[in-house]
Amino acid sequence: MKKSTTLLSAALLMSTTAMASAETLRWARAGDALTLDPHAQNEGPTSALAHQIMEPLVMRDHSGAIVPALATEWAPSPDDPNVWTFKLREGVTFHDGSAFDSSDVKFSLERAMTPDSDYKELLASVKEVRAPDAMTIEIVTDGPNPIMPSNLTNMFIMDKEWAEANGAVKVQDYEGGEDTFAAKNANGTGPYKLVSREPDVKTVLSANETYWGIGEFPLEVSEIVYTPIQNAATRVAALLSGEVDFIQDVPVQDLERVDSTEGLDVRTAPQNRVIFFGMNSGDADLANDNVEGKNPFADKRVRQAMNMAINRDAIKQVVMRGQSAPAGMIAPPFVNGWDEAMDASSKTDIEGAKKLMEEAGYGDGFSVQLDCPNDRYVNDEAICQAAVGMYAQIGVTVNLDAKPKAQHFPLINTLETDFYMLGWGVPTYDSEYIFNFLVHGRDDKYGSWNGTRYNNPELNEKIVSLASNTDLEARNADIAAIWEVVQEEALYVPLHHQVLNWGMKSGVDTVVEAEDSPKFKYFKMN
Repeated sequence: MKKSTTLLSAALLMSTTAMASAETLRWARAGDALTLDPHAQNEGPTSALAHQIMEPLVMRDHSGAIVPALATEWAPSPDDPNVWTFKLREGVTFHDGSAFDSSDVKFSLERAMTPDSDYKELLASVKEVRAPDAMTIEIVTDGPNPIMPSNLTNMFIMDKEWAEANGAVKVQDYEGGEDTFAAKNANGTGPYKLVSREPDVKTVLSANETYWGIGEFPLEVSEIVYTPIQNAATRVAALLSGEVDFIQDVPVQDLERVDSTEGLDVRTAPQNRVIFFGMNSGDADLANDNVEGKNPFADKRVRQAMNMAINRDAIKQVVMRGQSAPAGMIAPPFVNGWDEAMDASSKTDIEGAKKLMEEAGYGDGFSVQLDCPNDRYVNDEAICQAAVGMYAQIGVTVNLDAKPKAQHFPLINTLETDFYMLGWGVPTYDSEYIFNFLVHGRDDKYGSWNGTRYNNPELNEKIVSLASNTDLEARNADIAAIWEVVQEEALYVPLHHQVLNWGMKSGVDTVVEAEDSPKFKYFKMN
């Protein structure tokens, strides 16, 4: 399948005989969006494509600042601190010409709160969404929520009538393999309209001629042709030959080659994302190891040993060619709650790790399967391959199973993996986002990406309380206390903070943003 997809992508690009015009942007990256359903998958490339077609109430611009989108004003209600009031933008229409109003927002937010939504954690504190008039939305929370706008920057708004007419009221059950109308079709308010969609092959967008932002944004890109190209060499070749204008993930081994090519630039910035391994520490026994009747990862000493066995500096220098920053916690430096000392805490100590393995009763080691994506993060499979050798030094035989992200991520969501790679960005720039998805025990509101099975009721309660704590000093103290537990329990094996390398034609004028989510309405084509 991987080979066929690569050949198909290459054939598609090689068939392009005309150079892109100044208004057409040919965009490529390693993997495709997983779905067009705006609430089914909270995943970077999926959100990046959605941002071109659909819009949230508020969004982050390329500088990371929160700016108006479908809402023009927002503030806590002066009458009730548990209510956020949003004034909606007048005169906005969906791509099919239907009018946008508060009924669409109410429908979309309530849809995003349902069990199959991958965004429900962001709305976990919401008790009710009210639409007192056509241009006003009130979000009622369980206690004052100080960061509600930050939770909405990727919360896309659908057309209620369109969803009802096309059987798209329910969120797609992506992990369950469901295919729906909303998975391949879209009717948004965004700057670009969906023209055609061939998953894993090509998606074409055209400018929305009735977009509300005409005159406010450059909007110099009139057409977007998006082609996922998994193979790194093929992706770079497409940029070098002029068959694409912009690739989001220049392979680290090709940075100098691309940047030294006349007419091309590499633009680099730290990313708001950490790459790490997760371990199933909650089950009584593992399905993918050779230890019968017990779970090695349930012993904290084993988890600590797994952390100590990783040589992050070697990964940085050899695998990443210097394009990473070793991490000791699963929070990027951009995030409220990040701690410099914690982030520098992970040190390689093979002898210490062996001692801990011996103390835990695994002096002879064990074998376990590591599940890894091969088309999502920079050198993801190569990082996992490097880890195989590192774990062998402490007696842990790692059997690597690398596959495309479309098959990898459901293993985490459906708890079918015991040891896995994941990368996590934090669009809210606050630790609560990390805790809600990755640390809180799984239930109908929280923990949808917590593949560790860790569940600490006392910690869960403290995590939930963050959503209604308006005493920011006390809230930050609680965040620090939660991080102390996460670090002490060694729930995850942090690897590194990822670095972004966007490659593009020199005439493409944009800023590399920490979210790795280009907003093409800001691009200029010189």
